[in-house]
Amino acid sequence: MTRKLDLRTGRPVWYAYRAPTVATGRLVRDIKADVAIVGMGISGAMVAEALTDAGMSVVCIDRRGPLLGSTSATTALVQYEIDQPLSRLAQRIGKDRAERAWRRSRLAVMNLKARIDELGINCNVETRQSLYLAGYVLDADSLHIEAAARRLAGIHATYLPKAELRERFGIARNGAILSHGNLALDPRKLTAGLLLTARQRKARFYAPAEATGIATSRDEVTVTTGDGPTITASHAVLATGYELVAGFQAGTDHQIISTWAIATRPQKRALWPGAAFIWEASDPYLYLRATSDGRVICGGEDEEFTDEARRDALIAEKSDRIAAKLKRLLPELDTSPEFAWTGSFGTTATGLPYIGTLPRHPRIHAVMGYGGNGITYSRIAAEIVSAALCGNEDTDAGLFGFRR
Repeated sequence: MTRKLDLRTGRPVWYAYRAPTVATGRLVRDIKADVAIVGMGISGAMVAEALTDAGMSVVCIDRRGPLLGSTSATTALVQYEIDQPLSRLAQRIGKDRAERAWRRSRLAVMNLKARIDELGINCNVETRQSLYLAGYVLDADSLHIEAAARRLAGIHATYLPKAELRERFGIARNGAILSHGNLALDPRKLTAGLLLTARQRKARFYAPAEATGIATSRDEVTVTTGDGPTITASHAVLATGYELVAGFQAGTDHQIISTWAIATRPQKRALWPGAAFIWEASDPYLYLRATSDGRVICGGEDEEFTDEARRDALIAEKSDRIAAKLKRLLPELDTSPEFAWTGSFGTTATGLPYIGTLPRHPRIHAVMGYGGNGITYSRIAAEIVSAALCGNEDTDAGLFGFRR
């Protein structure tokens, strides 16, 4: 049914922090529910929380277990800035649609923060500024145009020229865009908190349980698992990350990318002002953030995925390159890695995810939160899927659907 990937290797920094345990059972008999969710990472957790909040009975399965896929490999820069700059995205999909996508991304970050607060999830969430540095995709002049485009779309952005960037943040680049309202958080703690909230509303969790097939009829969906038992539901949600269901790949412009990341020792006194997110207007770009205890997480060196063996063999070499780039950018830091890992993620030409019902399969919903905004897109997916299953239509569903 799926293309299986070893989604990550190494030791992600999030294992330095304890996340709540999410207990699962063994699926030993056929069961029924309103919705069957395949995948118990951040996307599956957000959808499960939203659907149980709407009063639906939910069953979640995962072939590994909760929090054991791509979720632990993310660097968790929860930004509304899409990988594709607004000025560039407007050239690809039109100004109106590009502005709507950016505004929806901004709203999703705001909604996620509000939901975390409302549910009382302890995931070390903090609001952060973001610095988008001049690079070879957008130089200083192009960043000035990009900042103006964002402001015209109703998204606040401030252009910082070279001198001001150095004075305020100690960074030697030709310019940057300063943004506000992004989130730093612990992705494992967030995912566990959402799943435990869904469990309090009677959601059922089974793992390891691998979905080996999906059959649909006019009225229901049947998910077959590797051990034999089935789940019959009115709808199925595929939150399988980048292990995409093989029969449903046609017509999407996605590709799988390998990325590498490091995390330093805690060093709060050496951090840059405000511990703002930092990323580059380059492709691939360097990206970095600080944890709540002062570690610096830095990733990049992305390249097209070929196979796990090649990706994993490059951890030491890529870690050294990332540490060297980080040192050049912020010389005061100790950039020696205490953690180093690699993972695979998906991307699209526009930087937008695919969310919605699969073509010719109206009872199967896919959550493909591609690009560098995976957690943000997971929130959008939870809103779109929840609206659809409640008999409503999200006004932005067409921006992210498979038939766009």
